[in-house]
Amino acid sequence: MTADHRVVTRTGLARMAVLALLWGSSFLWIKLALRGFSPVQIVFARLLLGFVVLAPLALARGLGFPRGWRLWGHLAVAALLANAIPYVLFGVAEETIGSNVAGVLNATTPLWTLLLAFLVGVDRSVSWTKAGGFALGFLGVVVIFSPWESANEIASWGGLVCLAAAASYGISYVYMGRHLAGRGISPLMLSASQLGAATVLLALAMPVVGLEPPTWRWDAVVSLLVLGVLGTGAAYVLNYRIIAAEGATAASVVGYLLPLVAVGLGWLVVDEVVTPAILAGVVLVLLGVALARRATGGIGVRSVGRRKTVDRDVRT
Repeated sequence: MTADHRVVTRTGLARMAVLALLWGSSFLWIKLALRGFSPVQIVFARLLLGFVVLAPLALARGLGFPRGWRLWGHLAVAALLANAIPYVLFGVAEETIGSNVAGVLNATTPLWTLLLAFLVGVDRSVSWTKAGGFALGFLGVVVIFSPWESANEIASWGGLVCLAAAASYGISYVYMGRHLAGRGISPLMLSASQLGAATVLLALAMPVVGLEPPTWRWDAVVSLLVLGVLGTGAAYVLNYRIIAAEGATAASVVGYLLPLVAVGLGWLVVDEVVTPAILAGVVLVLLGVALARRATGGIGVRSVGRRKTVDRDVRT
């Protein structure tokens, strides 16, 4: 992947800060939305709202929806792995753990991506730098969980669910690198189509697991609207704007800010405890991600043949 060394402007820095706030605060909005809605209801609403924001914008730019059942099949799988499963898992996890912990564990996504890329043969290169990155990231997760503390709520199934959600993100990036990258489809329309497919998947699941009567609390409703319109729809648009103006390298830096935003907002808004283990784990995970990225040139997965490299940000 060709490195991007553009100089980031002040406007670019402001956009990056806003994007980090939008994506990093998603964990807090999920926590607040859970006061009135089930995880499945939250995910269905945020996907639908995100699609409503992206699709008209893509169509207004003259972009057409992808054609072909085979391509839509790949989009459906990507929607399942990158949206439906991890979104629901993070919602389920935050019923028992803090939004700050969910945000920190989400930062392990690049490590899962690189590990899975190695296992499936997409990227079999191994270096001491990459190995060190994985070791630091794993150590950070262990420190966050702190299994030696018997009363630690993080060392519960909720924390494991967050790791499963991050792993699902990793699988999705490898899958999208193989089956959706390099097809000449605008990233904006690709994202709108994927959100549309994910909305359909959640609509099919709603009659089975989403029928609990919601509690129409104002804070839960507002959180759901912010999560869908801003955290899902507008954030995608802003991300593409940053990539176009400042480059993919600058855009990828936002991923390092998400756990910091999640931890800070959880502490400020809902009084979540910030322990030394969480802070130390954040540092170790981000150092591990930085080393692993340095060894491979980015979070992305090098795809097969002539297809281009996919470079995805860490987000929820």
